[in-house]
Amino acid sequence: MDFAVTTPLEKLNEEQIDQLLFGNKEEPIIVTVSYGSYGAREYRVEFEGIFKMLEEFSGKSSDEAPSLDDFRTKVTCPTCAGARLKKESLHFRIADKNIHELSTMDITSIKAWFDQVESKLDERQLVIATEILKEIRARLGFLLDVGLNYLTLDRTAKTLSGGEAQRIRLATQIGSQLVNVLYILDEPSIGLHQRDNERLINALKNLRDIGNSVLVVEHDKDMILHADHVIDMGPAAGVHGGTIVAEGSPEEILKSDSLTAAYLNGKKEVKIPEKRREGNGKTLTLHGATGHNLKNLSVTFPLGKLIVVSGVSGSGKSSLITGTLYPILNKHFFRAKATPLPFKKIEGLEHIDKVIEIDQSPIGRTPRSNPSTYTGVFSDIRTLFVQLPEAKIRGYKPGRFSFNVKGGRCETCQGAGLKVIEMNFLPDVQVPCETCHGKRYNRETLEVRYKGKSISDVLDMSINDAVDFFENVPSIYRKIKTLKDVGLGYITLGQSSTTLSGGEAQRVKLATELSKKDTGNTFYILDEPTTGLHFEDVNVLMGVINRLVDRGNTVLIIEHNLDVVKSADWVIDIGPEGGKEGGQVLFEGTPENLIKNKKSETARFLKLEM
Repeated sequence: MDFAVTTPLEKLNEEQIDQLLFGNKEEPIIVTVSYGSYGAREYRVEFEGIFKMLEEFSGKSSDEAPSLDDFRTKVTCPTCAGARLKKESLHFRIADKNIHELSTMDITSIKAWFDQVESKLDERQLVIATEILKEIRARLGFLLDVGLNYLTLDRTAKTLSGGEAQRIRLATQIGSQLVNVLYILDEPSIGLHQRDNERLINALKNLRDIGNSVLVVEHDKDMILHADHVIDMGPAAGVHGGTIVAEGSPEEILKSDSLTAAYLNGKKEVKIPEKRREGNGKTLTLHGATGHNLKNLSVTFPLGKLIVVSGVSGSGKSSLITGTLYPILNKHFFRAKATPLPFKKIEGLEHIDKVIEIDQSPIGRTPRSNPSTYTGVFSDIRTLFVQLPEAKIRGYKPGRFSFNVKGGRCETCQGAGLKVIEMNFLPDVQVPCETCHGKRYNRETLEVRYKGKSISDVLDMSINDAVDFFENVPSIYRKIKTLKDVGLGYITLGQSSTTLSGGEAQRVKLATELSKKDTGNTFYILDEPTTGLHFEDVNVLMGVINRLVDRGNTVLIIEHNLDVVKSADWVIDIGPEGGKEGGQVLFEGTPENLIKNKKSETARFLKLEM
């Protein structure tokens, strides 16, 4: 290829780099090798390229093989410039728009375009288009009805939030016009601003009115009050729940003495703080953020305060915080590889010492992961068991009490407590291990007991019971007490992380942070932490978050929940609409001043809560 292996890349031309990366299988090189008096011989040299070699390596199942995703960047295709179609397809136009130009418009704009397109069609085109236009308008109308006006048609499915994906499926069902169907929706209001919630409720009522039954699992106040029939489960969570505490119309529920009723009728509430925090006087300022729909934003985040970023769905909150600010901080403190969305500069990094994002992703993806292993308290529990006289006599080390290594665990199920039975065409079934009966450990390990409890009994304890049980062991008590404080007293120490909801996983992470000794200069970022939480859980969560801020840390929350917005020291409201109509800062200041803002949709609803 006319270069040596030692030639620096910058000295290679484009063709040579191309061959180096992608190989030359298309046009193999014929090399003639001379063997002196034995003559010469031709060899066909094929080189598969560095990319191919890397792909094969990263495709191996070994733990050492790295993922290539960390080293890849998405770039716009140079041939079609992101249009996805070849130029012949893009030559076809209707009223001066090709199919790619239409797909890049948001739902509101494309609906307006289709509403007036007939005036630009001739008679022959109108004959063809009439029925098609009717269908297109109906489908776009359904997407508008469920509050997705800000999405563009070419948005990739994996960039949608769970709530957005669920509402698209809901729009599809409304469009199908089926009757006598039972629809079950699990928290469809996720990620929805109060304004858009009204549209969603109307869409669900429409499904009901054409002859269907709609069953919604929901915590949203408006959704509960608009229901025909409410079933209230309780009285508390986990082992303390599982009974119907109230049932009937919203009016009947309001008269009941359930916890839900107490929040609905105003007997209980998330209280507005008597005084807003002054902060520590230092700020973090982001200049010139232009990612996605952000309009060259410059935003100041006052430190030492509880900051809430609010705004209608699709206004640019996530683009600003999780797409721009968090990757900048993560790269600065932890040399993370994720590239932030475009921005000009950031000032004030010296005032914080680390950033922590507490999201609702699972704390572990295998049944072996559980709250005790995630918070680190399980190491302390194992150390305690090793120090018991019985364990010392037997010479047990901490590994003896681990269910992840050989020695003390049950080898039949390898410490899982469960065995997986493959059902071929049906989902796999998990059954308790026939040797240890779900206890995870062998007989010898279970003979070591602390206050009459084996290590397996401890893992089966609820957090509430464990707090009392370990009150004389400070290292264990401190970590378990924080799990109780965040409202997770009902889960067990050894509960599989795969059975925890997103809200529970997030609170386990919060408890882990609370139990650490912090410096008071940490920047926490939470994205819609109230998802899946009851009014009482929100109240508990705010208590925990306020503890973090009271220590001097900064907590930033992206949120629609008005109880959280009114509790903030500082609100940054983004808007005024979603999609291309958003991406501007409408307001920065206290909730008391926000409600005076005429442009903000958040202000309109917050005024009713304060």
